[in-house]
Amino acid sequence: MEARNHTEVLEFILLGLSEVEEVQSLLLGLFLSMYLVTFIGNLLIILATITSSHLHTPMYFFLANFSFVDICFTSTTIPKMLLNIHTHNKTITYPGCLTQMYFFILFVQLDGFLLSIMAYDRFVAILHPLHYTAIMNLRLCVLLLVLSWILSFLDSLLRSLLVLRLSFCTNMEIPHFFCEINQVIQLACSDSLLNIIEMYFATVVIGIIPLTGIVFSYSQVVSSILRITSVRGKYKAFSTCGSHLSVVSLFYGTALGVYLSSATTQNSKASAIASVMYTIVIPMLNPFIYSLRNKDIKGALKSLVGIVTLNE
Repeated sequence: MEARNHTEVLEFILLGLSEVEEVQSLLLGLFLSMYLVTFIGNLLIILATITSSHLHTPMYFFLANFSFVDICFTSTTIPKMLLNIHTHNKTITYPGCLTQMYFFILFVQLDGFLLSIMAYDRFVAILHPLHYTAIMNLRLCVLLLVLSWILSFLDSLLRSLLVLRLSFCTNMEIPHFFCEINQVIQLACSDSLLNIIEMYFATVVIGIIPLTGIVFSYSQVVSSILRITSVRGKYKAFSTCGSHLSVVSLFYGTALGVYLSSATTQNSKASAIASVMYTIVIPMLNPFIYSLRNKDIKGALKSLVGIVTLNE
């Protein structure tokens, strides 16, 4: 019972990316700018999708949800990190750490699910264009989205509840800028075998399976495109999935790189710096990738700017 009471008043220390004051000031300005760009860029895509009737299709329905999840994803870590740098206070409460951990897992898994659903959407659009509307109907789109939320919610809840059973002793320092679950589990002084088993199981079910679906979908898409004889037809087909394929490659490439490197090296600081790529940089780049390579999004954004200008 005493150990439980001790856990309730526990505080962790987020060591962040650097302890040098000059570097921290630089990081404050840099990450604040990146967060604002991420927030505004993804918000513009959501607004453009809502206000433009010709974007009311399954592809842009999932893109708008993906942008919303990216806003939530970055908001779970960056504001706390900026606050800690600004106040020179590295602590985070035990409930705060659990909350951050829960929402981070929730939204990163939703990102993976949405990327796989969007890959399936492109698979149907290119391989079954005549039946696209019938297959990707509103009911299926909503069902896929709801299932993604439910599975992500259940797994993030399970992981958080398993962390609750752990006891922590004297070492409260997390060599990261947020409560990354692997780092938190390593600080536990009680048996964490169940947590590790669950993480590996969830990685296979919620990580590897969606990635396998993405690889399969795009292998079929690329094979179908290569059979198109017209150069213009090939270019048009590639343009419809090029943006999404770029985002998938960046997201999974950097995320897998971080976790594979953390498994082979004990340099937690290097792992934290590498994590910046998929937690901050990739969500910031997504709006640019989808808007710069998509004529429909660019047209919708211009119309949105025109509406705002006229109202002023």
